[in-house]
Amino acid sequence: MNCAFCKGRGWCGQSCKILAQIKQFSPKVETNFSGASPPDIFVGRFNYPTINTGILAPTNHDESKALTLSSPEEWFKKRLSIEEILAKRGSLIYSTFKTNIKSKQNKLLHTMQELAMAQKPCSTAFILKKKPLVKIDLNSKSPPIGNPAPLKKAVLEENPKVPKKINYLVEDADLKAKNSIINLHKHDYSITSIIKLLSAGLLGLKKQRKLTPSRWATTAVDSILSENLIRKLKTFPWINDFQVFTGEYIGNHYEILLIPRQWSFEVIEAKLSGSCWNQKSQEAFLMHNYESFYPRKNYASQVAGAYYVNRLAITEYLTKIRRQASVLFLREAREEYWAPLGVGILREVSRAAFTKKPSKFKNMNDAIKNIKTRLKLPIEQFLVRSQLLKELSEQKTLFNF
Repeated sequence: MNCAFCKGRGWCGQSCKILAQIKQFSPKVETNFSGASPPDIFVGRFNYPTINTGILAPTNHDESKALTLSSPEEWFKKRLSIEEILAKRGSLIYSTFKTNIKSKQNKLLHTMQELAMAQKPCSTAFILKKKPLVKIDLNSKSPPIGNPAPLKKAVLEENPKVPKKINYLVEDADLKAKNSIINLHKHDYSITSIIKLLSAGLLGLKKQRKLTPSRWATTAVDSILSENLIRKLKTFPWINDFQVFTGEYIGNHYEILLIPRQWSFEVIEAKLSGSCWNQKSQEAFLMHNYESFYPRKNYASQVAGAYYVNRLAITEYLTKIRRQASVLFLREAREEYWAPLGVGILREVSRAAFTKKPSKFKNMNDAIKNIKTRLKLPIEQFLVRSQLLKELSEQKTLFNF
């Protein structure tokens, strides 16, 4: 298995553990079925601006379990295993259709948008052009997408239950998408639900609305929300000591260091041998991105989407305690993380880390020694790459005089 190469497409020529799990739970259907959509949608990015998009739905109406089919928030809350998450993803059929990102007249698109607005499962009947293929698409940002089939017709069998706040923001064609996203976050809507609304082209000024590929929408939402919070927290006083937070979930281990200093942020990730994106090498593969007190001007291309979910988690925490700090995220993707499940779970494990009491230290050395005890890699492999720590060692503040 070499996920970094074939991404579930079978190009590696080896038995794929991930695809085998999906096949085990793939529903046996012909071309017609009815199910309670989680609700979930997926908007592709290939051949942009004419893209494949569609609805993910199970072939049953078990509404009590529907939300766990697509929500990283629910997966983490219930501490589901990788096998359990893949089983749930494997039970979904991805009914696809092709459309332009600015299309307004497509009936299938209208149905997809209604489901994207719903906060509870909605019974929907599907008529497919062909039987679903037993295959899977894997990437680092989104949960696995399996069992695709071209969609001929989709009919809602009940009225979607749309919250008033969402209905109001969708109807408001004079409000920028950025402001709608911030508004929804303030009212505690899940990040997953906000991403679906943006992806489905339901937010923003009327003339500017368009479908946004799910991968792009995910990063956009995390980025917009964290940038908004950063502007606020830069006015807060510094924390008083060095603080260490720890989080872990299905092979994703985080050590997070907060330094009493003005805002800056860095993420260093290590893909350990045997993890989903590093199956062949015996050496760990490290990536990192950094931003200073001043805003980023370009995309965090190495850490990619995980950078922005981590940044949202820490900015939510610092805003809550009304403090600012320089922040270093260290992540080990370990052998136990053998299937990519998207960045949503990384957002949740990071958020959960900040619900615990931190370990506090009077100096950097003691904090680093504490972190070192829980890492598998020698901590020097992280520290030598840290631009934040290099900056700290080279610069002196007024307190040094």
